[in-house]
Amino acid sequence: MTRIILPLFIAAATAGCSNLTERLGMDASQSEPAPASVEPTAEVATPSAPAPATPPAASPIATAGSSAEALDTTTAAEREAATRAPASAGAALGSTVVSLGSATEPGLWLKTPLIDAEQPGRVTNPATGKSAAVTLIPLEGPATAGSRMSLPALRLIGASLTDLTTVEVSTEG
Repeated sequence: MTRIILPLFIAAATAGCSNLTERLGMDASQSEPAPASVEPTAEVATPSAPAPATPPAASPIATAGSSAEALDTTTAAEREAATRAPASAGAALGSTVVSLGSATEPGLWLKTPLIDAEQPGRVTNPATGKSAAVTLIPLEGPATAGSRMSLPALRLIGASLTDLTTVEVSTEG
C-alpha cells in the first residue's frame, strides 16, 4: 500500500514545479533564474466576486492606515475641557510609562496599576508640559508596571502614539 501512496504523493507534490520554473524564468536544467532579457509571461488576476460599493460602517476604524485624527472620536468641547487647568491640585500618584491602549475604546482614559478604583485624574507629560483630565481605570499588576492610555489623551498631552512615554499621574482635586 505504501508503495502506491508514496509515489502518488511525490507526483502530486511536484506537479506544479514545471509551471513554477517557467514563472521564475528558469528551465529544468537551470538552478538560477534566466537572464533579465527573458520576459516572464504576464497573468491577469480576475476577481471572483465584485467588490462592495461602499465600505461597512460598523467599525469606527476605517482602515489600519487611518490617521490619528480620524480615529480620535472626542469632540472639540471634550478636548478643551480636558486641557483646562484644574481648580485645585490633586494628590500625586506617581509616574508611569504609557503606551497606546485600544484605539477603538472611546474617551479620555488611563488604565494604570497606580489605583485600585476608577476615579477622575490628570496626566502630565513632563517633556511637553501638557496635561489632560482623564478617567483613571485600575489595571492589574504591580505599581511599577506600565499603563495604557487612550489615543485622544495621548494626543492632548503631546505624546507619541508609537513610543513609550513617561507621564505623571495625579487625582483630580
